[in-house]
Parts: sequence; structure tokens; C-alpha cells
Amino acid sequence: NPTVDMASETKFSFNLLPTKTFSFLQDKSTLQLLMKWSMLGRISAQAFSFDQNFYPYNSHDFTLSFFRDPCVLTNLRKMEAGAWVTLEGEVVCVQAEVVPCSEVSMEMFDPLYSSGIITSSGHITKCFHDTHPDYDLLRQMLQENGSEEYGVMERREFLFLVFKHMTLGGELCQYEDTINPYIDTTRTIYRDLVSVQKNPESKEISVVSTVIKVSALDASGVCYPAREEEDQSFSYLIVDPFRRHVYVFYHCYGVGAFTL
Repeated sequence: NPTVDMASETKFSFNLLPTKTFSFLQDKSTLQLLMKWSMLGRISAQAFSFDQNFYPYNSHDFTLSFFRDPCVLTNLRKMEAGAWVTLEGEVVCVQAEVVPCSEVSMEMFDPLYSSGIITSSGHITKCFHDTHPDYDLLRQMLQENGSEEYGVMERREFLFLVFKHMTLGGELCQYEDTINPYIDTTRTIYRDLVSVQKNPESKEISVVSTVIKVSALDASGVCYPAREEEDQSFSYLIVDPFRRHVYVFYHCYGVGAFTL
């Protein structure tokens, strides 16, 4: 009986936070890297507030409420045919997958060095590849699940996913020879999006945000983040349950802007 299901849902409502800024979309050196990686003008972050208590087990209801909320429908940006548009049409269902998010330092990238993917000087180790003439061990680790490098990192963590998205970039991505630009940009974005708290007793820092990888479907299929299935087209909702804020981290794969 569908009416019973509706009754058990927690209904959230949302408001845009138009003054919230994200440093990775303002910092000039970061923007220049996003341009080099063909993501500029196709990557975005938006902030909304919400009105009910959020619990991770409620992620699906939260996501469905989000994509059906009038304020979200009017303000949430997605890219279609190279232009920013809002969600047209009714969202019939959503996919919401909670992504592990517990890292509070960049130590999870240490295995890149110990495995030889990155040299001690920070250079990315080149390798031979049949179809990609200019290939390296880092992209092999990120993309080829049969490679011996594939298992060197915890791949499910949000911090890893941000890193992977930055490293693989957009359609006309110019790749880096050294790891630092990827690590620095990943750190900047992660800090922008993820909330932490310090335990007053133990002084330990822990993540309080819940990260949800989302997509939305209308009558004709997936409409968000993009109609075409592509690993580098993504959207994550990053929920801070204490502030009752949700940040939307979005990218639509394609050819990025060439000017800042």
C-alpha cells in the first residue's frame, strides 16, 4: 500500500544558502588547474539548509525530498548541452548510495609512494600502454581493475573519490607530471565540503558529515547528474547534520572552459 510508505517518510524541506562560498571555486590557482583538467565551468558546489533531523539511515528519503523540493527544483544547477539549467519535469525516483567518509588527513595517499606509483620527488611513474601513448601508473591504478596497482588504496572513501575525479578530469584534460596539484586540489575541495568536530576529551578529530552519491530519474530515465552515463559525471550530497546544511558537489563530463 503506497500510502503507508508515504506516511513513514520524513519530509524534509530545503532553502538555498546563496551567500555560501567554496574556496575551490574562488581560489585562482585551483581554478587554473580545473581549467587545465577540462572541468572549469562544468564543476559546481551549491549549499542548501534543511529543516528536520537527519540520520544516515534516512538517506534515501532525504534524497527524494531533496529532488522534489520546490526550492531545489528552482535552484539546483545541472549542465545540459553546455549550459546550466534547472531540473525540468518530475523526479520519479532517486538512487542514493552512502559513501564512507572518515578520513581526516591525507595519509591515505601514502601507499602511492610506497608502491612506486609516485617517486620520492613527487613525479608520477610513466608506463607503456597499447592504446594510451602517454600513460602512467596513477591512471592505471585509478582505471584498470585488473592492474596490480588497483588495490593499493581504500577506494570507497569519499576522499579517494574526490582525488580520482580530479585526476581523471574532463574531456580535454591535460594531465600533471607530478602528484602535488592533485593532492592539493583534493585537500581544498574535501575541506570545503566535509565538516569535522574535535572530541574535547581525546582531542581526536572526526568527520560528522554523511556523503551520499546521488542520481535522479524522470519519466524518460536518468536526468541528473547527466542523461549520459559517465563515471566523471557525478553528484554528491554532503550532509552536515548539526548545522542542517547540505552541499551539492557536481560535475558534468565534457569540454571545460578555456578562460578564467
